[in-house]
Amino acid sequence: MQLLTVGLNHTTAPVALREKVAFPADQIGHAVAAARAWFARHAPAGSTDEAAILSTCNRTELYAASHVPGGVEAAIDTTAQFLAEYHNLSYSELRPYLYTLPQDNAVRHAFRVASGLDSMVLGEAQILGQMKEAVRRAEAAGGLGTYLHQMFQRTFAVAKEVRTTTEIGAHSVSMAAAAVRLSQRIFDKISEQNVLFIGAGEMIELCATHFAAQNPKTLTIANRTLERGESLAHRFNGQAIRLGDLPEQLAQFDIVVSSTASSLPIIGLGMVERAIKARRHKPMFMVDLAVPRDIESEVGRLDDVFLYTVDDLGTAVQAGIENRQAAVAQAEAIIENRVQSFMHWLDTRAVVPVIRDLHESSESMRLAELERARKLLAKGEDVDAVLEALSRGITAKFLHGPQQALHNAQGDERARLAALLPQLFRTKR
Repeated sequence: MQLLTVGLNHTTAPVALREKVAFPADQIGHAVAAARAWFARHAPAGSTDEAAILSTCNRTELYAASHVPGGVEAAIDTTAQFLAEYHNLSYSELRPYLYTLPQDNAVRHAFRVASGLDSMVLGEAQILGQMKEAVRRAEAAGGLGTYLHQMFQRTFAVAKEVRTTTEIGAHSVSMAAAAVRLSQRIFDKISEQNVLFIGAGEMIELCATHFAAQNPKTLTIANRTLERGESLAHRFNGQAIRLGDLPEQLAQFDIVVSSTASSLPIIGLGMVERAIKARRHKPMFMVDLAVPRDIESEVGRLDDVFLYTVDDLGTAVQAGIENRQAAVAQAEAIIENRVQSFMHWLDTRAVVPVIRDLHESSESMRLAELERARKLLAKGEDVDAVLEALSRGITAKFLHGPQQALHNAQGDERARLAALLPQLFRTKR
């Protein structure tokens, strides 16, 4: 069994590629099932492979416990090929951007991601919730077995320990806070601006919270489902509009923040050009937090539009990193300790079949000798003699295998067995 992680993130791949490899939330279950079927085609019959997929605006990762033969490299290549085929990408196009992490490196990576150490914004907490949701979806799709279930349970425990015993999140700067700060470079007072949020998910809710604290002139939520948009808008004393009304109303807004799960852009170049013309070229600040992107990249070329993507915001929030480095060292120490603990558990799992075979073979020996003793007692043999024969018979059968192995071994192998057997049978030399 190979435990591994294969994926790409904001440090290894540009947003243009990340959006091609992203999994929409409503497709995660199907993708997990597809990954398991893919592994089954490449693994020995009867093996049970496990899979979970984490897909956010900054990363797409496939966690797997695979029985694909050929060692870790074969398992990694098989996993990477699945990602390429599932998204209709050429393997050669995708492979250079992927990180491939086997065994303890896969576990360490999961612990670091959940703890906020691998995020674009160091210490941010949103990723933990996203990871828990990914695991929930994987479990619902039947993707979790003994290995991934145990790994993720320990992952969440480690993340909690890191966040409660270090200050990794004390100085964190969220994407939402960065968006507010960048908008203040364009507009001195957000209180005089009309703000539009497109979508009604967790990221939009977080952004709305940060912008609402600046008391904008108006706050509007545009969403496909009006009822959900109204529910979120009500929390911030705002209003809601249907997504379909956006072309006619976009010109009203000075600040636009978008984060939906759409697989295609929602705001095109033509729509923004018309809005800018209607605004008499008054500047518009736009933030696209979606992957795949909600706003066509060509919009950023317009003179009166300031368009930022998730990658742009990631660059803008690095200023606070220095304040968190001491906490990082503490967090890494905790993670390393917990990785070693998990790998010890993994090693013990590897000998479970051997222990099971020992129990079965010992039980078979015991039952055979017991049956022999019962037959002797039924014939009226002396009880003490039967018990003596029973104990000698069990001992002889139990020692037969080790004695034969020692007798047949030669050279270094015999020396190793001679040193090992006293430990196994707790004998004195």
